[in-house]
Formats: sequence, C-alpha cells, structure tokens
Amino acid sequence: MMATTRKDIEAALWRGANTFRGAIDAANYKDYILPMLFVKYLSDTYLEKVDNLKKAYENPVRLQRAIDRLPFVIKEKHSFDWLYDNRYSDNLGELINVALRGIEDDNPSLFAGVFRSIDFNSEAMLGNHKQKNTRLRELLEDFESLDLRPSSIQPEEGKVPADTIGDAYEYMIGEFAGQAGKKAGSFFTPSEVSELMARIVDPKISDTMYDPTCGSGSLLIKTGKTAQAKENNAIKKLTLYGQEMNGSSWSMAKMNMFLHDILDAKILWGDTLANPLHLDSDGNLMQFDVIVANMPFSQDKWAAGFNTGGAMNGKGKEFKMEASLDKYHRFDWGVPPASKGDWAFLLHMIASLKSGGRIAAVAPHGVLFRGASEGRIRQNVIEKNLLDAVIGLPANLFYGTSIPACIIVFKKNRNRDDVLFIDASGKDENGVLRYRKDKNQNRLEPKHIEDIVNAYKNRTDIDKFARVATLDEIKANGYNLNIPRYVDTFAEEALVDIEEVKTNIANIQKELAEVETQMAKYLKELGL
Repeated sequence: MMATTRKDIEAALWRGANTFRGAIDAANYKDYILPMLFVKYLSDTYLEKVDNLKKAYENPVRLQRAIDRLPFVIKEKHSFDWLYDNRYSDNLGELINVALRGIEDDNPSLFAGVFRSIDFNSEAMLGNHKQKNTRLRELLEDFESLDLRPSSIQPEEGKVPADTIGDAYEYMIGEFAGQAGKKAGSFFTPSEVSELMARIVDPKISDTMYDPTCGSGSLLIKTGKTAQAKENNAIKKLTLYGQEMNGSSWSMAKMNMFLHDILDAKILWGDTLANPLHLDSDGNLMQFDVIVANMPFSQDKWAAGFNTGGAMNGKGKEFKMEASLDKYHRFDWGVPPASKGDWAFLLHMIASLKSGGRIAAVAPHGVLFRGASEGRIRQNVIEKNLLDAVIGLPANLFYGTSIPACIIVFKKNRNRDDVLFIDASGKDENGVLRYRKDKNQNRLEPKHIEDIVNAYKNRTDIDKFARVATLDEIKANGYNLNIPRYVDTFAEEALVDIEEVKTNIANIQKELAEVETQMAKYLKELGL
C-alpha cells in the first residue's frame, strides 16, 4: 500500500471543492467537505484500532472489553465505508445526516453538537433531489481512495501523523477563506500571523492557553504546538480553551483539535462578551497564562446580548450598555462605543489574564487612537502598566479585509514601565519591503517574522522600525498610541535641482516644436 501524504489529503479536499464549485457559495464549501474528511478519518482510525485489537486478543470477551475502552466508537451504519456502499441510495442526504447524528450520540463527550450546523439533506443548499444525490455521491467518491488509517500516513519531517491530517485540514480552511472573501476573516488567521503571535507570547507547555474568539482554532493550536516544540516535540498534554459564537466555526474548531490529536481541548459555543463560558468554581472568569485572539474587527452591536429583555431605557430611548450590566466588571474602566467592540474584547482578555500572563491580540489601528470612551479605557490600561507592545502589520494580510491591523501585547505585573512600538508595515533600511507582495494577499515570510520577534525580545531602538517609548512620552501624547507618533518612518525626499529642471523643460519644449513641425509637413503631403 502506498503511504498517504499531506499532498494526497489536500488533493482529495480539492476534488471535493470541485464537486461543489459553481453549485454552492464558496463560503459554504467547507461545511460539507471538511466534515466528510473528518468522518473518513474517524472511520479509518476506528477500523484500524479494532483490527489491531483483534490481532492482540483471541478471547472474544477480552476483545470486546478492549474495544469498549477505545476513545471513540464508530458503528458500521455511521461509517464512511457504509455510506460509500450506499452512495446510490435515493435518500443519501438523510443517511449522511443520520450517520453524523449517530457519531455525536455515541460519543457525547467528544462530539456533542459538532455536526449540528450541517445539513446534508438541504435542497436549499445542495439543489433539487437529483442534483443533491449526484453531488453527495461524487463527494463520497472524492474521498473513497484516501487511506487515513494512522499507520498509512506518512508524516513530514519532525511531525506526527496527526499533524499531517490536521495541517492539511488547516491548509484547506485557509484556501476556503481565500475564496470566501468578506466572510472569512472571522474563522481563519493566516498561519504566518499565528506563528508570529505564538512566538510573541512565548508559551510554555505548562501554560493554560485561551482564545476568546477562536474561529476554527488554528491560532490556538499554533500557540499550543509552539509550546510543545520547545519541549523537543514532547507530546505533553496541552491545556487549550476557546470560545466561539459562530456555530459553523465552532464545529471546525472541534474537528481541528481532534485531527491534531488534542482530545481534551475545551472549545465552547456562545457569545464571549454577553455569556463567557469559561468560569471558575466560584462563577468568576477563569484566568489564563496565555491569551491569543484575532477578534472580529470593530463589531457593531457587540453589547446586544446584554439587553436580554429588549428593554428601552427611560422614555423610548434605545438600549444603552452600562458597566453595571456586566457582572464580571470588565467595563469598569470604560464602556466601549456601541458600534465598535474592539476594546470590549480586549478588556475581556485583560480580565481573564493571570498575574504574569501575556496577551497578543490582532486589532484594527482605530483602537490605538480613537477618542471618547475608548480614549479613557486606553488611559486606564496604560496607567495600570498593562500595555507591553504595539506592532503594526502590513496591509492586506488578513482574509476578508484589506485594512492594516496591529498586534497589541499586554502583560500583567510587568517588570518595566515602557512600551515598545514596532512598524513592520513598510521598508527596511535598504528600502526592501518588510513583507512579500502576493497576488491577492500580502505575506510575512520567516525572515520578516524573525525580525519582528527579535525586535520584540531585544527592545532596543531600530531606525524606522522599532522604538521604546516611556509612559511619560505616551502621556504627553494624550495616550494616543498611533505608531507614526513613535516610530519615524519618514524618508527624506531627494533635493530638487531647479536649474536642471528648467533645462529639462526647455529641452522638452524644443523637441515638441520639432515634432509638431514634422507632423505639419506630413499632413500637408497627405493633403489634410
């Protein structure tokens, strides 16, 4: 048997994408193709585990006991092979739905609700009865030849088989994000940005790690894997926590964790601001060592979840968010404006941070300089010495938005009282861009990431790139954190020689007169 490589898995995923192309919106491919990969993986893995046990135990009672101890069960009627054998059934969509619900019901602790937002029997999404059956049959055929038994998978250098499938899954989420346009920013953080953020927070294997808006979980996994890599790839248990409001993204995150062999990640579904679900035994917000987030940019109506009764305040006035409505006291330093939730998420992260903990969050530049309540919040955060660094990123790095973003780094109980500013959005001292221009998207290459991480760690001034500012200087700037106020990237224009310019203009005018004379001669010859 040929070993299965990451390329083989990606090829099967692309076959699936081609089956749906033109039939359904690119933003929705993932909801059918990724679960099918997942079911194939579960089926192949379970079958191999059972086969291995059959070789080890001749006694049927002991064999059954060993099978019952496996981490999950896939009954025959819920397996990929059974669905494939029944691919010509008239009610194929229904059979797939039944199999997915069956997998959930048989493994509630692992998969409860994972497939709840997916309907393989939806004519609205998949076309009329005949089209739908054809498409689903083709999807099963796209994956049938893919062997995902753990023993058949050939990992890349220095990786384990689970990473091969997990990385292919994440690569495909990235590809879908590229095709899904505007809708994609919420569920996927480009891998090089995840890498940069993970290295900034510098996680240890013993750290608890949290992403309050975890999307498909890629940023959280990258942070965990960064901690593992420092332990010489020791597969030690990671303690990963995440919350996600979008059901489809939450499902992707659950599958993503499982495919990366992170079986005990706690990924919960709900609105992190109005209903944070990671609480300690006293009902307070849980506190974490490391928090990473690529939050929704400037979310409108972020506080809607606090208005449970749809109440009006006073005489017909609209609902107004107040700090007292939040029992976790996250907005005591200021209530962010109703139309921009950036600081609401940042304050939630700060409130969820342990002493000595680190936060790296992607945010739009507006959080650095917008006034009113956001200005007051910023002042409080800076005066309490929580802000560690502001890193300006190139424009057009993220899916679904071309606006430039920054990474804001916070630390609790810092042993210094300055703030580092880095501007990675322009050119270096040799005039070379600090990122790579790609056809649709800009990219950070390893060298660019290295430069930012080194500047962050060394905290010294680098011309046109990095600068350490004192809290007094920031205060003198009215707590405005706009990066150009601190990192001067202004390039001097070359001096203009007026005499040379005058000579050039005179020469051009002379040439023009000669051409016009010549032109008049030609026109005369042509009798025009």
